[in-house]
Amino acid sequence: MACPKCQEGFVLPGEPIGNIEQDFLGAYHASAPNGETSQRALIFLTDGFGLPLKNCKIMADNLAKRLECDVWIPDYFGGKPLIPVDNLRAPDRAGVKMSILDWIKFVLFTGIPNIPAFIHSRPAVADKRVISLIDLLNSTKEYKKLGIVGYCFGGSAAVRFAGTEFVQSAVICHPGGCKISEVEAIKVPTSWACAEEDIFWSHSQRLQCEAVLAGKKDKEGAIEYEFKDYKGTSHGFAARPNLNVPEVKLAYEEAFEQTVEWFSKTLVV
Repeated sequence: MACPKCQEGFVLPGEPIGNIEQDFLGAYHASAPNGETSQRALIFLTDGFGLPLKNCKIMADNLAKRLECDVWIPDYFGGKPLIPVDNLRAPDRAGVKMSILDWIKFVLFTGIPNIPAFIHSRPAVADKRVISLIDLLNSTKEYKKLGIVGYCFGGSAAVRFAGTEFVQSAVICHPGGCKISEVEAIKVPTSWACAEEDIFWSHSQRLQCEAVLAGKKDKEGAIEYEFKDYKGTSHGFAARPNLNVPEVKLAYEEAFEQTVEWFSKTLVV
């Protein structure tokens, strides 16, 4: 289940310029600039707000422009996002804690009413929807490589996909938790963007994940990875930043650049 932090944030300025492609299972498509044929593509996995929150589409448009490739956002909630956009609230920054009352409100007004949505898009089911899009892309496009980037709920999914043959590189932004066994299974280069304080993925868990990957460094089949921590941030900063807070704005921009640089280096065709 998503945490209270996952339902907080700001809407980014601007408007999306891509399209919802019904022939591709309702996915949002941000195309490579200037009508170029894309030899690589990104799968963009959203937070719990899904496609209705325009942030993901604006970010996908910007990634398509910067990386000169197609970016696809699957409707992996099957039209029923975990959290309605009208629940969006101002984000926390590092140092702000959830009160008992905050948790009670979350459970009563977001958690319980949205239990059907959480069941409808539990990880095993949501992953199958992503795989369906990837299979469709593989059968209709001529991409040589696929990368995946995920935020919050999507960050957790990106960890799982990094342990499969479906993608060749991954960026994971403040995931909504992950199992150590999933990190141990990672077989592609991964870049991690980490909040200073994350109620859903603690600092100790973040250190455990890095330790697992570090333990493979001198072994056969070692996988390239990096972890970057962003001061003053909390869960959600890379997807739903308060741009009025200088430290959060800078972290959002740097995490975006981290994503661009990682795929420029590890998703070469």
